[in-house]
Amino acid sequence: MTKTAVIPGRRGAAFAFAVVVAARPSVAADAVRGQQLYVECIACHSLEPGIHGIGPSLHGVFNRQAGVLEGFRYSPALRRSGIIWTADTLDAFIAESQKFLPGNRMPFAGMPEAADRADLIAYLQQAAQ
Repeated sequence: MTKTAVIPGRRGAAFAFAVVVAARPSVAADAVRGQQLYVECIACHSLEPGIHGIGPSLHGVFNRQAGVLEGFRYSPALRRSGIIWTADTLDAFIAESQKFLPGNRMPFAGMPEAADRADLIAYLQQAAQ
């Protein structure tokens, strides 16, 4: 079913896009599948506190400011970013890290499928605490 809403004072494609996106039914993320997708991350990122690899530990990543963990050398771009890692910021970063934050050092081509990112993030929300 398609619904059309007229909202006074709001025009433009960006707003229309936001309404369409917000109107889509949400699909529950699959953390079990997300664990399988984490295989792409484990070569660089640990889930153990204070254990860094090529990338920083993801333990406690949610609601943490980017670029602040002791013992890891972050890019200047990430240290200056002021980003707080939430499901939304991680989603954007995992989709295209260089587009989301130019100059960061994460050599990752990105995860283009939104469902894959949602599943991975669901897993991280459980495993990275």
